[in-house]
Amino acid sequence: MKEPPFASSLAKCSRELSSPCPFCCPRPGSATMEVLLLTFAEDLECTPGFQQKIFRIEQPAEFIEDQLILNLTFNDCKGNDKLRFDVSSPYFKVKPDGALVALKNISEVGPALFIHGRSSDAEDMAEVVIAGGKDSHASLKEIFTYAKTSAVPRQKRSIVVSPILIPENQRQPFPRDVGKVVDNDRPEGSKFKLSGKGVDQDPKGIFRINENTGSVSVMRTLDREMMATYQLFVETTDVSGKTIEGPVSLDIIVIDQNDNRPIFKEGPYIGHVMEGSPTGTTVMRMTAFDADDPSTDNALLRYNILQQTPDKPSPNMFYIDPEKGDIVTVVSPALLDRETLENPKYELIIEAQDMAGLDVGLTGTATATILIDDKNDHSPKFTKKEFHATVNEGVVGVIVNLTVEDKDDPTTAAWRAVYTIINGNPGQSFEIHTNPQTNEGMLSVVKPLDYEISAFHTLLIKVENEDPLVPDVAYGPSSTATVQITVSDVNEGPVFHPDPMTVTKRENITIGSMLLTVNATDPDSLQHQTIRYSIYKDPAGWLYINPINGTIDTAAVLDRESPFVHNNIYTALFLAIDSGDPPATGTGTLQIKLEDVNDNAPLIYPTLAKVCDDAKDLNVVILGASDKDLHPNTDPFKFELNKQTGSDKFWKISKINDTHAQVSLLQNLKKANYNLPVMVTDSGTPPLSNTTELRVQVCSCKKSKMDCSSAGILHIRSTLVLLLSFFSLVWL
Repeated sequence: MKEPPFASSLAKCSRELSSPCPFCCPRPGSATMEVLLLTFAEDLECTPGFQQKIFRIEQPAEFIEDQLILNLTFNDCKGNDKLRFDVSSPYFKVKPDGALVALKNISEVGPALFIHGRSSDAEDMAEVVIAGGKDSHASLKEIFTYAKTSAVPRQKRSIVVSPILIPENQRQPFPRDVGKVVDNDRPEGSKFKLSGKGVDQDPKGIFRINENTGSVSVMRTLDREMMATYQLFVETTDVSGKTIEGPVSLDIIVIDQNDNRPIFKEGPYIGHVMEGSPTGTTVMRMTAFDADDPSTDNALLRYNILQQTPDKPSPNMFYIDPEKGDIVTVVSPALLDRETLENPKYELIIEAQDMAGLDVGLTGTATATILIDDKNDHSPKFTKKEFHATVNEGVVGVIVNLTVEDKDDPTTAAWRAVYTIINGNPGQSFEIHTNPQTNEGMLSVVKPLDYEISAFHTLLIKVENEDPLVPDVAYGPSSTATVQITVSDVNEGPVFHPDPMTVTKRENITIGSMLLTVNATDPDSLQHQTIRYSIYKDPAGWLYINPINGTIDTAAVLDRESPFVHNNIYTALFLAIDSGDPPATGTGTLQIKLEDVNDNAPLIYPTLAKVCDDAKDLNVVILGASDKDLHPNTDPFKFELNKQTGSDKFWKISKINDTHAQVSLLQNLKKANYNLPVMVTDSGTPPLSNTTELRVQVCSCKKSKMDCSSAGILHIRSTLVLLLSFFSLVWL
């Protein structure tokens, strides 16, 4: 066991007491000997750390800057090499001689201060209890969660560890010893082993332990905002790496420093307040974020307005709650008048400062934009009491724009105008709408005016806002105006009565037949003008009109089946032209409904058929008939064969229904082409008939294939046979 300091000196002195030299060692009972013995006694009883760990003081009215509060004694029993102190409050420090002093005048610091002392060979913590101290902010006591009663806590296990406190942002040099693990019963040859996040787990390589001495070192600068605590594990192992004891938890706590400025994260910050709002109206809240430890004053923020733009009508239009960040109005409602403000938008530069707003605190700024919102406290007013407009009769559209003034915000419904015609519009000939860009009232004629009926109109119009006015404001006389409208006379075109004109006639009536006489009148009754008539559109060229009296006659045959007739109606247009200067024209429409006459014979379809020369089914084709006329001049149709050709000896035709008949063979014929005359007659009065040749090809059919290629040659022979047979019958 290593002998304590001064032991060898004392032994030497005891041997040399009989020496004649009085300076070899202190004489027994002398002052020097007493000091030497006292020092030796202290060395034998030295406990590393603070010699007093708990202090109690009364809360003063104020801690005075640089005034001594108390003295602390720290002894690591080895000379206090590289001794330094850290205080839990940034407003205090411990001088190298152990004097605890305040860095500035301060009244409230909390119920306790914690002092962390550390040298190259030991570390410990002392607590200063402040009787009557108010807990103005969360205590840092929780950070220093290691025993305060002794530098080396007594535990049953042989591995003794204490939490290690390390300030963040330490500078070089590294590695730096920060603590030590003690194992008084560690077997010879055993080693310390350190593990956990920060050692062999991510983030790796931050801490290491001297496997022989137990000294714990930090390898680089720590950042509390990245990781505030590290939980490591210490164990002892034998030479083979087998665990002898442990693992035992070792907590490393990173002490916060004020290294983060407050940041406003939620911008842009835009607030609105209604004009005329009472003093003290809350506009918005500004909140900043500080990444430092929220349980310390490093993150305790205070807010302040640095600048207001513009600074009229008062440089202090707003106030910000220093703790909450609420911005409120501080001027009277009369000063918060949007219409009298130089600019209804204010920009405030807001500062957030940590350390509870002390000068040593870090700051961050943001801009708050406050808009003074408009309320409808000004009624719209016409720029003049009477407006005038002139409009030609018969014309529609905007005739005059009514202008108004409104002091409210042009972007709001408190400014937008709504116009109403309250008198002078019984026929609803006028309408008024708001121009969304100019806010003017656009007065329009929507029903043509007639000079001959009324040459003057007087309208009474009122204007209001989309939003209702505030209770203490009302619409006055300036919110109504009169519009005087003068109607100008113009030469109007003649008007046909009726229009359209209709007449019903049978088709095919005699050319020159009178259809009707048109009637057109001139609206300009005061001008006594004459009217002439002419044809404007006559698609088929069937009509003639007398230019003087308007009588319309047929100039050609009317044909109901013409392509110019649609749904049995023929349409023509006529003009009536007055004698004005310049002349005016009116257009009239004539619709002639044509009744049907049986003037179209029916037609058969199809006109070609094919049949096999050995067909067992002698039915050749089904014929249909069509007629351009209308019922009853169409079906039922009568189908017949022309007997004069002798075709009834080989063919027959049978009625199927009113519009179709079946053509059949009486016997199989040779391969050839045959022309069969078929007559069809309609049911009109008188009936009309039409004879059409049906061409029938008799073809050879083998293996479901029809061959009609040589039918043309046989056609000549078959025709001769038919002719010979016919003449034989005649001669007989």
